[in-house]
Amino acid sequence: MDIEKYRQFCLSLKEATEGTPFDEKTLVFSIKGKMFSSTNIETFELINVKCEPEKSIELREQFEAVIPGYYMNKKHWNSIKMDNTISDQQIQEWIENSYKLVVSTLPKKVQKELGIE
Repeated sequence: MDIEKYRQFCLSLKEATEGTPFDEKTLVFSIKGKMFSSTNIETFELINVKCEPEKSIELREQFEAVIPGYYMNKKHWNSIKMDNTISDQQIQEWIENSYKLVVSTLPKKVQKELGIE
């Protein structure tokens, strides 16, 4: 997966937005102001995705390219090395799961507006 395919997929999720709130190198994808994924625009060496704590550990044990979240809460975030050892489909599933986890923290009214309850 290249950075453009990553961007396109993240932005295909309902009402997802992109921005650079931290610095000009860190691209962040959010839903209603809450981040669900990020990457370094210049290197695209890894992406960060939110994950259930138990699942985070399981994925790190199963995939060498999955590591504790870089500059993130390592209990809830994984970083995925973009080294072509994990399929695009699998990465997309993890991004979508991250998006859904973040949406689940939004007020019920907002979830209903998004069509996700």
